[in-house]
Amino acid sequence: MSSKNSRTLVTHEFPALYDRDSRVLLLGSIPSPKSREQGFYYGHPQNRFWKVLAAVLGEAVPETIPQKKAMLKKHHIALWDVLESCTIVGASDTSIEDVVPNKISELVQATHVERIFCTGATAHKLFQKYCAQDVGIDAEKLPSTSPANCAVSFEKLVEAYRKIL
Repeated sequence: MSSKNSRTLVTHEFPALYDRDSRVLLLGSIPSPKSREQGFYYGHPQNRFWKVLAAVLGEAVPETIPQKKAMLKKHHIALWDVLESCTIVGASDTSIEDVVPNKISELVQATHVERIFCTGATAHKLFQKYCAQDVGIDAEKLPSTSPANCAVSFEKLVEAYRKIL
């Protein structure tokens, strides 16, 4: 069995991105192998997250991690993942097992977050199952920006993500 298809224990290796002025929280499931390699969110070059967010916010597409952080901060957007750790095969969200959720309620209590959006069906399902009761805010499901979700066009993603405004 190649390492690409083997089950790996993944632990979230970089912190949530937020400050006390954050008003919207965007949640993924767990960082992909490419994101873990880069040490930051949505690191796969084909992931459309940063392009979609820039279009929604009327900003230039950020290229560097500091630019990405600055864009989120400027628009009071917090970014994290539902899971602290899990086992997963590659980047396949459908293979997630052995879940340990992040303490989303602590982030929400430390900020002005009033709205939560999950960037994909798996993140939403995991949030509902492991975090929703503690957090006390309903999360809305957005379509995934992953290259695996190529059936959803860039235009449709931008339209869906406008809800965060």
